[in-house]
Amino acid sequence: MKKVNALILTGFGLNCDDETAHAFELAGAIAHKEHINALISGKIKLEDFHILALGGGFSWGDDHGGGVIQAVKMKNHIGADLLSFVDQGKLIIGICNGFQALVNLGLLPGLDNDYTKRSVSVTYNDCGNFRDQWVHVAANVKSPCVFTKDISIADYPVRHGEGKFIADLSVINTLVANHQVVFQYADNKGNPAKGEFPLNPNGSIEDIAGICDPTGRIFGLMPHPEAFNHFTNHPDWTRETQLLKRQGKTPGQEMTIGIQLFKNGVDYIKDAFF
Repeated sequence: MKKVNALILTGFGLNCDDETAHAFELAGAIAHKEHINALISGKIKLEDFHILALGGGFSWGDDHGGGVIQAVKMKNHIGADLLSFVDQGKLIIGICNGFQALVNLGLLPGLDNDYTKRSVSVTYNDCGNFRDQWVHVAANVKSPCVFTKDISIADYPVRHGEGKFIADLSVINTLVANHQVVFQYADNKGNPAKGEFPLNPNGSIEDIAGICDPTGRIFGLMPHPEAFNHFTNHPDWTRETQLLKRQGKTPGQEMTIGIQLFKNGVDYIKDAFF
């Protein structure tokens, strides 16, 4: 049986690669953790993979801004390969620092099918400090994003100092109209955070927590779905365990909403390529 091959980059301050690889494995893919230099040097070929994951961390120390140096390095060395990867209908996901890199590359938001132009930014949190907390995000059910199929609301952790999504009002309006705003910070019932802190942990315009390109195949988000790979990751897991036991149910039998996101991507590749 053919397997979906997911490439997770490591090196130079990139982290969360173990969690991301584990999430893809639980979702049914073969996860390949490779140093970014292996891709840059040509030791491995991007064309051999179906999904590219740019994970969290502090690439190159974020010395010139979150994801900036990573984006410059990738664009200068494998820019054409990235565009070819997109043209082939494959998937890219950028999480936290990876999201920052995607917007700096111009792969997001990909307006007018231009995957080279930078038109949005992710910058310093309004609160002025690093946020490490769990958030509720509401999904746009009209979004073309393949990763969020059948997801309406989710709990994921955030851990970032630069997570505020900003852009010109015209760009924001276009993203909203195109349903490219995939996730928005919300309360526990899925109602918009309306900028309220800490529901919206960074001050993102329109509570934006994640966006996709017009095809839905390139997805970037600040929260970390890979960090919700087991039911005990959630801060309320002990309470939920007791509630399930009272209902005669066994905790941990269902796939977490974190793994569901990755499985959606894996299933999409299976349907499209196999």
